[in-house]
This record gives sequence, structure tokens and C-alpha cells, in this order.
Amino acid sequence: MERIDELTDRLNYYNHRYYQDAVSEISDFEFDALLAELTALEREYPDLRRPDSPTQRVGGTISKEFPTVYHRYPMLSLGNTYSEQELLDFDDRVRRGLEGAAYEYICEQKFDGISLSMTYENGVLVRGVTRGDGTRGDDITPNVRTIRTLPLRLPPTATDAPPLFEVRGEGYMPLAAFEKLNKEREDIGEALLMNPRNTAAGTFKLQDSAEVARRGLDCFLYSYLSDTEQFQTHEESLVALKRWGFNVSPTWRKCATMQEVLAYIAEWETKRFELPLNTDGIVVKINRFDQQRELGFTAKVPRWAIAFKYKAESAATQLLDIEYNVGRTGAVTPVGLLKPVLLAGTIVKRATLHNSNEISRLGLRLGDTVFVEKGGEIIPKITGFSEDKRPADSRPIVYPTVCPACATELVRREGEAHFYCPNEKGCPPQLKAKLEHFIQRKAMNLESLGEGKIELLFEKGLVRTAADFYDLTYQDLFGLEKVITDSETGKTKKIGFKEKTVENILKAIEASRQVPFRQVLFALGIRYVGATVAEKLAAYYGTIEAIETATYESLTNVPEIGGRIAQSVLDYFADEDNQNFVNRLKAAGLQLAENTPKVEVESDKLAGKTFVISGVFRNFERDDLKLKIEANGGKVLSGVSGKLNYLLAGDGVGPSKLEKATKLGVTLLSEDEFLLMLT
Repeated sequence: MERIDELTDRLNYYNHRYYQDAVSEISDFEFDALLAELTALEREYPDLRRPDSPTQRVGGTISKEFPTVYHRYPMLSLGNTYSEQELLDFDDRVRRGLEGAAYEYICEQKFDGISLSMTYENGVLVRGVTRGDGTRGDDITPNVRTIRTLPLRLPPTATDAPPLFEVRGEGYMPLAAFEKLNKEREDIGEALLMNPRNTAAGTFKLQDSAEVARRGLDCFLYSYLSDTEQFQTHEESLVALKRWGFNVSPTWRKCATMQEVLAYIAEWETKRFELPLNTDGIVVKINRFDQQRELGFTAKVPRWAIAFKYKAESAATQLLDIEYNVGRTGAVTPVGLLKPVLLAGTIVKRATLHNSNEISRLGLRLGDTVFVEKGGEIIPKITGFSEDKRPADSRPIVYPTVCPACATELVRREGEAHFYCPNEKGCPPQLKAKLEHFIQRKAMNLESLGEGKIELLFEKGLVRTAADFYDLTYQDLFGLEKVITDSETGKTKKIGFKEKTVENILKAIEASRQVPFRQVLFALGIRYVGATVAEKLAAYYGTIEAIETATYESLTNVPEIGGRIAQSVLDYFADEDNQNFVNRLKAAGLQLAENTPKVEVESDKLAGKTFVISGVFRNFERDDLKLKIEANGGKVLSGVSGKLNYLLAGDGVGPSKLEKATKLGVTLLSEDEFLLMLT
């Protein structure tokens, strides 16, 4: 179908312009409309979907397992050093190995992520593989395709690219994406992720590529391999990769001598902290490929390359006090207030202490000289203290027993490290955080209410719950103003509600009435219900009423919904205040039901038959399977009961569903048996 080809080419062009050239030729709205059209056409004509279709960027594939594949070229590790002298020794070995011939180096940042290998055939990405043990790795192609800076098909200008080649790079999670992900997790009461590298490694191995796409991974390319000798130097290959549309970091440099290499290393010791990802060193490579081959390999590492690693940067400063912050879920988080110190190119005044367990483990006292690091972490952390420098007047740290904001006695749930303020209906920081959660982009997209405006509305008593947004009038808002002070810099700024601001806010509130149900469900702020879980619940139940009346067993039947989430949903809707809150949102006209796709009737072969779907299937995504059943007259139920006709069981079927269906005598149906019913 010509329209599919046309849309695929246009969208790939716009992606290339945006991610490689930083040029946006059309608006997000126009791009999304074209992508939605292509998605609909590919759903109707799946055989016509091209392997380089931009719909692969958003994921959707559920992998039962990742096949193991052998690398065409082994992915070897590098020798490491922390010593400049060892670099000079390496240079001496290179000089002797090349018998006095002239040589030069290429220096590159050693990015802190996961090594990936991508294969291109006839200009199209056909495979993405993890490093694994260097000889073989996992085929994670659906997840690799979600990297937006990685071309699914080379641009027309890449006329000199060979029919078959391989590129290698470092898959990573940008610092901004990691901070955003952790903020979301903190927002719903989930444990925070440790660092971007581990998070990237775990994300690339997720079985749901749609979730991978949502996390915003990226990749810097640093190596080209093929059976044909197309380039004489590594420098030439990097320039070509950039020209072919690959994301090559501009931080590499050609160095004529080891002294220039050492100067590059010194330059980037602090400059690297300006990059959008973590790095932990510098990779030094011989530039000419024939000289690389001449130098060869040891049993484990190449003789023509070495990695210099920076030591984790640490600073010593005084712990002046501890501030206790209360989040939306009531979790109380201690933050160390420090005597300002220069660390990794920035002045650090605060450092995380995570929870009371961490304070006890470190054995800290107020007044201690503490060691602060900013290695693979986003926020500086305290790693210890100097016993020799402990002052005589140091004071023990007494963790609060009552909430620092509302004086309610704190509680500690079994198995959790944090103390919590249980006063969720009256604790000001919790109430304001719930309002901020409601307005965020992934929720109701009322971002015009940010920048301190929520706090002003709260202080004036105009908004206590998010339902109050829908009662605001022009007269309520116009003329309000407040001066706010930045706690870090001490600078002041006036925020206010002028005519244009008020108009924009009221327009945004009106527009939010059309926000899809899954986002409204996320905006409610149910503990453990993040954007992904909200989407799954909305798709499974369809309406807020169905979720309100769902049982524990029914909720745990929803794919990827465990007991903790199920109980949290039950607790939320059992609360009378929450029921009233949801009713006010209903009255305000918010979308509290899914706009399900119209079912095209195919036959009545499944008329009168009921199904429950569980597991992963070869030929269908879960939503497509539900539509298929309904298109042929059947009905999909949410839970197993004695009235159920069939449990349609794929790979990884839920054990509780399987056990209950067996006890009740419900017929188990495989995917093949289901297809036979239709024919």
C-alpha cells in the first residue's frame, strides 16, 4: 500500500531531522497524527509493515525470552588503568610493537552504560544484541529499535555504506531521563533506582518494549566493523558513521602523542560532568586499522587500546544539619545540609541520606566531617565520615518521631526502610505534592499551574484537592501574587496571576476534561499506580466504575498487577473521601472510561462464549486478541469463575488463574485451538 510507504518515509525523515540535526520541521501534534494514521494502517495490513517503520520506536512487542546469538566479531573488553605511568608504559609497548613507525591515537569518552552491537543489512537495522560474554549475547532487537537516535534505515545520503556491516555503541539512560524516572517512582511510593547504568542495563532486558520506549534510552556509537576494508583509520569510520545518521559523540579527539592524550584526560576530568550521561574514563585507541591488526591481541584484551579510569570524585565537608522532607506518599526522606564544597565542577550544599537505616549504618553525628561522592549517582551522597576529625561537640542524630510538617506521629511499615506520615488528608506537603502530581504532563497536563502557583493557591485556600481546580473562576485567580525564594541560590522571584496567565490556566483546565482515562487514573495518585500500571488497569477494566467494584482476585488477574498494587487500589476506593473526590471529577466531566476501538464484526462463531486471556501469544498482542474475540461474537471477562467457558492460555499464563480454572472445570484453550475455533 503506497500510503504506508509514504508515511514511513516521511516520519523517518522527520525523526532524522529532529534527532540528528536538531530541526523540528512539523509540530508534535502533526507528527503524532501521521504516526497514528500509520499505526492504524499497519494494524489493518500487518504484512505491509516495513522493518524500518517508525511505529517500532514506541515498542509494544512482548518478548517471552531473548534468543542467544553468536557475535560475528567477538566483543572484547579493554585493559584498565588508573595510572598515567601505565599509560606511558602502554605507549612504550605500542612504539616497540610498531617498530618505530609513526602512529597516532583516538581518545573517546568511556560512557557508563551497556555495550550493544547492531547489524545493518542493505541499510536496514536487522539485529541488536547485548555484549553478553563477548562471544554471544542476547538478541534484544525490539528494545534496540526504541532508541530514537538510532536509524532504523540509513538516510539516502549514505550511498557508500556496504550491504552488510555492524556498529557498536554504548546504550545508556540520559541523566535527565533517570531523574525523571526516579521522580515518578518516588511519586508513587516505589523504591528509587540506584544509578543510570544499572537502570539502563535492566531496561534493555525488559520484556515489554513499550515500557523500554517510555524510559527514553539512547546510544552513542563508537565502532564500525565489516568484512570489507572500507576505511583506513578509526577517525574515518567515525566521520562516516556520523554522516550515515548515527549518534556519534562529538567529544572524541585525535592525538599525535601520549602527551596530548594525557592533556585530553586532564581536560575532561571535570568537563565530563557537563555531559548528558555518566562517564568513568577515557578510551585510548590506535587510529590506523592496519596498525591495530599488527599489534593484535593478548588472550583477553587488544594490545592497541586501553581504558584510563577516573577515580570516583570525593570531597570532605562538614555535616551542619539534616532536613526531613515529606513526599506525596508521606515518606520522610533525610537530606544532609552541608558546608558548601566544590565537587565535580559544582558547589554542593545538600546530599541524600536515603533513610534512617543509612544514617545508622554510617554512624554519623551532626558536626562530622563527611565524605561526599558524585560518581554514578545524580544527587551527591554521603559515603562516610572522618573519625579523626569528629569534633568534641558533635551531636547524635535523632530521627524524628513526628512529622516535621504536621506533627503527626510517624509510622514504619513492615519490610520498608522509610518512616511515613499517615496524615495523608491533612499534611500540607502531602496535599501539595498530590496537586503537583495531578497537574504533571503524564497526568492531566496542567503545567501552566507550575512554578509555585500550586503553593499560592493552596495557601489562599482556593485548592485543597485536585477536584477544586474545576471550580476555579477568573475572579478567583486574577491578581494573586507571591514572592518565592530559591533555597539553593537565595534568589527571589515574584509569581502572579495576570490576565494572560489566568486565561491560559482556565483553558488548560478546560482542555484537561478530554485527557484520556488512563491519564486520569494515574492522576488520582493511587500508591504504586504509575503511568504504566494505570494504562494496564484502564485497558483491562475500561471504566472507573469497574475498577471501583473490582475484587482483589480480579485485580491480580490483570497482567503484571501483583498483590501489593491490588491491595492499594482496594484501599483507595474503600475510602469515602476518595469516593467523593472521584465523584467530583465525574461531575466535572473528566474522561473516566476508555474510548475503546470500534469492533468490526467478522462472524458469530464465538457467540455466547466467554473468555479470560492470560499469558503471552505468538500471533496477537493482548488488546488485539480481545478485539478478535469480540469481532466474532465472544465476550472477554476480567476473572475466572464458574460461568467462564474458556481460559485462553498463552506462554507464562498466570498460575492462580490456571489453578482456579482447573478446579472449576473451565476449558483451557491454546492459541492454536483458539484459531481453529475461528476456522
